[in-house]
Amino acid sequence: MPPGGATRESELMTAIDPTLAITTGSAEPKEVFADAPTDLDEAVRQDPSAFRILTGDRPTGSLHIGHLFGTLENRVRLQQLGVELLLVIPDYQTITDRDSPASLPEDVEGLVADYLAVGIDPACAVIFTHSQVPELNQLMLPFLSLVTVAELARNPTVKEEIAASKGTATSGLMFTYPVHQAADILFCGANLVPVGKDQLPHVELARTIARRFNDRYSPGQPLFPQPQPLLSAAPLLLGLDGCKMGKSRGNSIPIAADEDQTAQLIRAAKTDRHRHISYDPERRPEISNLLDIAALCQQRPAADIADEIGDHGAATLKTIVTDTLNERMAPIRARRAELIKDRSHLRTVLHQGNERARTIASATLTAVHQHMHTQYLG
Repeated sequence: MPPGGATRESELMTAIDPTLAITTGSAEPKEVFADAPTDLDEAVRQDPSAFRILTGDRPTGSLHIGHLFGTLENRVRLQQLGVELLLVIPDYQTITDRDSPASLPEDVEGLVADYLAVGIDPACAVIFTHSQVPELNQLMLPFLSLVTVAELARNPTVKEEIAASKGTATSGLMFTYPVHQAADILFCGANLVPVGKDQLPHVELARTIARRFNDRYSPGQPLFPQPQPLLSAAPLLLGLDGCKMGKSRGNSIPIAADEDQTAQLIRAAKTDRHRHISYDPERRPEISNLLDIAALCQQRPAADIADEIGDHGAATLKTIVTDTLNERMAPIRARRAELIKDRSHLRTVLHQGNERARTIASATLTAVHQHMHTQYLG
């Protein structure tokens, strides 16, 4: 964090809401590096109030077990340790590459149900949507002035989407997608962002925007902290077809799937022609992926499970994966089934989170106006 950033950040967040201060007293927020998860755990245990996390998921489909093991469980763990957690449901970002569907309200509510079912506590976390926090979205305007077109064009997500469009028009919103993500992170002064390796450029852009704003408009007394990335220690699960797992790819196991659906999906999972089961992610990615799922459920090494199966083949492996995954998911699915019955409760959680996020965003936008000399009234 830049010199002096902790004090200014604490003042800003305390002015917004004394319970949301990123630092307490004169304590300096700890510098966290993605390649030192053990140090991070120790730092969080020693002073969880020094950390504020911003993360979230687009409401473009059901969350799946890749989300559960890759991010959701870690969010719950960090929240239980006392880290402040903000979860954005970026509904505006659903229209970067598609029309806003009529099912969007149900999709958003389903996402909230997923969060609560896995253990996110809405009394502690702030769960909100883009569309209901206009002050956050307004931050995009000054932030866009701090980046170049070339920098946006180099962003891997933007490049992938342009390539995937195969010559069709790319929306302006997709082009500015990385800046919108930076606004998500910076509006609340988040100093820790859980990401996958492919998302590291988004965090770096948020750091760049924070640094440039501070240098240009608040030198010597930085307004925005420079967030650090937090990489998950969980293995990256592949889809059941051996490709990247995705909500819209039809190759995942949704959190909301029941036992029969789970069994059917795993039976259809791609394997290979070798009967002997061994754990070799490089040479046998599909078999190793199924072993990883079983290992995450059983909380023991995947290689040990492979050794136990040995020559019993892929059918036995799939049976083990099905049984262990269904056992692991049973309490989550039961909670989700109850939550989805009470949509008024899910909307209340969203309403309260949106109000809290607006309070934070409004104070941040006011501070930005003051530093940019665009505060004309009051």
